[in-house]
Amino acid sequence: MSQAKVDRYKEEKANRKKTMKKEKAMRILYSVIGTLVCLVLVSWIAYSAYGYFHNQDSQTTASRTEVNVDALNDYLGALSTDSAE
Repeated sequence: MSQAKVDRYKEEKANRKKTMKKEKAMRILYSVIGTLVCLVLVSWIAYSAYGYFHNQDSQTTASRTEVNVDALNDYLGALSTDSAE
């Protein structure tokens, strides 16, 4: 090996702990950032789904309607009495 390669190897070996520590810190940082991004994404999807279904439920609530069928009952009653005679 040439002297330059030997010097480079010795320098790498001397800084190996520092380099490993830096790589480990970066790996942890990327993991934390990735986890946060996923958490935000899942939260946003859940919030959107809740808003969508919650608004849909409030729009489809049943309303009470009263219908006066007295005229229909009178008509049907008149038909049944006419056919009986």
